[in-house]
Amino acid sequence: MTVVIDCNILFMCLSSKSRYHFIFQSLVRGKFQMIVSTEIILEYEEILERKYGHSTTSAFLELLYKLPNVSHVHKSYSWNLISDDPDDNKYCDCAIAGSADYLVTEDKHFALLDEISFPKLRVLSIDRFLNILQLV
Repeated sequence: MTVVIDCNILFMCLSSKSRYHFIFQSLVRGKFQMIVSTEIILEYEEILERKYGHSTTSAFLELLYKLPNVSHVHKSYSWNLISDDPDDNKYCDCAIAGSADYLVTEDKHFALLDEISFPKLRVLSIDRFLNILQLV
């Protein structure tokens, strides 16, 4: 299974005290493939640095670059599927460019993707993604 993970999901699963930490553990153990783009990495860095500081953020980003199940894609086209929050389009573009099975998010702006038939993106909530991972 190949996924793009919205920053809000990543933030929710990093802490070992989080009920969603299993998602981060599953990533490290190679239970799923993750796709990132430069824009997504930059957002991860910005948000994580605010919460965890520079050294933890640097260690996390280094881990992402080293994990064999994390792929970096370069988008060749901007689909501009989300107009309410155009910054969210980086996740859609990455999912399309990387042929992701799912885009994992809790952001309500992505709900409109269910109504778009092309390009088709399947959105999962964090709870649904966690349930799928626990079955694998």
